[in-house]
Amino acid sequence: MKRNIWMMLAAGVLCATAAEVKVDFDKVVGPVKRVNGAGQPPLIGQLRNYTMLHYLKDAGIPYSRLHDVGGWLGTGLYVDIPNLFPDFDADENDPKNYRFAYTDSLLQALDKNGVEPFFRLGVTIENFAAWGLPPVRTMPPKDFAKWERICEHVIRHYTEGWADGMKIKITYWEIWNEPDSNPDIERSPMWRAPFSEYIRMYGTVAPYLKAKFPHLKIGGYGACGFYAGVGSDHVPAANSSPRTMHFVECFHKFLAAVRDNGWPLDFFSYHSYSVPAEAMRQVRFADEVLCSYGFTADRCERIFNEWLPYVKHENLGSAIQAAGIAAELIGLQNGPCDVACIYDARCGVGNYSPLFNPLTFKPHKAYYAFTAFNELRKRGSAVAVRTADGKDLWATAAKGEKDAALMLANDSDKAIPLSCDFQGRVVTACRITDKDRTDAAVPFPSELPPRSFLVAILAQP
Repeated sequence: MKRNIWMMLAAGVLCATAAEVKVDFDKVVGPVKRVNGAGQPPLIGQLRNYTMLHYLKDAGIPYSRLHDVGGWLGTGLYVDIPNLFPDFDADENDPKNYRFAYTDSLLQALDKNGVEPFFRLGVTIENFAAWGLPPVRTMPPKDFAKWERICEHVIRHYTEGWADGMKIKITYWEIWNEPDSNPDIERSPMWRAPFSEYIRMYGTVAPYLKAKFPHLKIGGYGACGFYAGVGSDHVPAANSSPRTMHFVECFHKFLAAVRDNGWPLDFFSYHSYSVPAEAMRQVRFADEVLCSYGFTADRCERIFNEWLPYVKHENLGSAIQAAGIAAELIGLQNGPCDVACIYDARCGVGNYSPLFNPLTFKPHKAYYAFTAFNELRKRGSAVAVRTADGKDLWATAAKGEKDAALMLANDSDKAIPLSCDFQGRVVTACRITDKDRTDAAVPFPSELPPRSFLVAILAQP
């Protein structure tokens, strides 16, 4: 009897511990979403060399969110409104008072590589606020009406060619970033004023810009995140504190003001630096609250434009972070999110630089989660996938006219045996990233190694 059991195990007959992955290629559930965007692009050195931007193109990254570009104060050159319009007291109608050249060069390079800018109207974060140091640029604009006219000219420069400008596609215009960053105003790194002042500014600026540019998408506000939020699934919030509760309170106050005053909100943006499963809980929470105020998905896009799991310096370049990023991409595709941008695509030495090695200027393992997801984007139509794991195993798939692609991620420290039903489709190629391999070509495995992800191409039966 024992001998028969071991023979059955060896033959794969007994596979109760295997995680089932069943793909229904006949059931299209929607498009493959644009959740594979990135934050600020990889710039090299003080001369702002743009040669690494081809990596964004190669991975099919659709957006580069322009926030914190280049580092400290945007290096005094890039994107931030004080960099584009250095003297706030100058005449905002005179092109001579704008300094567009540096940001022009960046946007031209992005456009050349097929990456659409996601433009944040505001300023770079000033993290030294935590030490009680005085702000440089994070105070509210002293004249909201003038600030909105400056923003109008910035938009016209980049989309309509004003002031010897450009005519490139920039869909999303985000008003500020993380104005909810700290209830202690003196230690807020983004908005040195009560949150009510941000609401007042949004209520001034958003209607003005939407009236001027009805074809563009105007929104905000890059919320810090809903770590303390508890949605309909009643999952306990893992990171509740007075500060994270403040984030949730600001969310409600903002949505109530926008609804009650009829202000435009084409998209709501928010952030999270939680592990994938927790981040997805927050994504669901944000969706539920937006719907409760009448901002349903057909009216207001959900944009998750800062996210990164396993934020530790020792995780940079590791399979741990790479698998977590792959899992979160899959979760965002499967959840109530329209657009997402990882934070971020810089080539730097900080904890928030997951995609590129600043010493070699080459990709980290996590970059290949984006090339894997791009195989789904190339096919276009997301199809139904059922998995029996539901916790550590993440799965999504897409089909095109000729073939299909499947992406799996194991966000755990244990190998996961697989039991796959591909409706007769045959795997023609498979690439895996784990602790020992990076985007390596392999036969489709019988188990997914710890902290790994793969993408498989499947031919028609």
